[in-house]
Amino acid sequence: MATVVITGAGQGLGRADAVRLAADGWSVVCLDLNGDLAAETAELVGGTSFAVDVTDRDAVLAVADEVPECTALVNNAGIWKFHSILDMTPEQARSVFEVNVLGIIWCTQAFVPKMKAAGTGSIVNMSSGAAWTSSPGLGLYPATKSGVESLTKTMALELGPDNIRANAIGPGLIVSDGTAANYQGDAAAKRAKGVPMARVGDPTDIADVVAFLCGNDSRYVSGQVIYVDGAVTAGALAR
Repeated sequence: MATVVITGAGQGLGRADAVRLAADGWSVVCLDLNGDLAAETAELVGGTSFAVDVTDRDAVLAVADEVPECTALVNNAGIWKFHSILDMTPEQARSVFEVNVLGIIWCTQAFVPKMKAAGTGSIVNMSSGAAWTSSPGLGLYPATKSGVESLTKTMALELGPDNIRANAIGPGLIVSDGTAANYQGDAAAKRAKGVPMARVGDPTDIADVVAFLCGNDSRYVSGQVIYVDGAVTAGALAR
């Protein structure tokens, strides 16, 4: 049975990814900073879990030593701290960059050797529509997600000769555990007016694309960024 490792699997998009991939027959390894939430997801999907900080390279490598095989890696863990560029503190800048960019690098370094041993692999990195349609007050978050997309292309070029693919997904307006507060009351309906498909998304919209990129149907797809956003990044709506 093929094994997928998912970071940030304790809730939201990560948990939805775990549920979908388990349904597809994957053996799921759930990683999260919150070990209790990771264990909940693992119990839900019949997988295993580890509490780990993806910014701690040594800790990630130690977890990888406990995982016998890995043929897919979903780098889903991410954080945001919204503020103006002028108000950004060193702590805010470092934390967002370390989780969103360095965390992907450390997890990739830890699990790609297992993919090489298997002769195949797929990496799915979580970007954001904010990498394409930034707004004031989002701090370093959009820059880190643009970095994720550039990093994904580099991974695809470097790892392609080993039959390892790397792609990124850019979610749009998705209602999840981390964003639910932004969609209370009539907020969801109001925000949907800016989406060409006239609705906001949910975690399963992302999980379905994750499943495609992890699976064999995307065996010749690499170095790509797929925006799952109801066409928000396609351009402005005509009024």
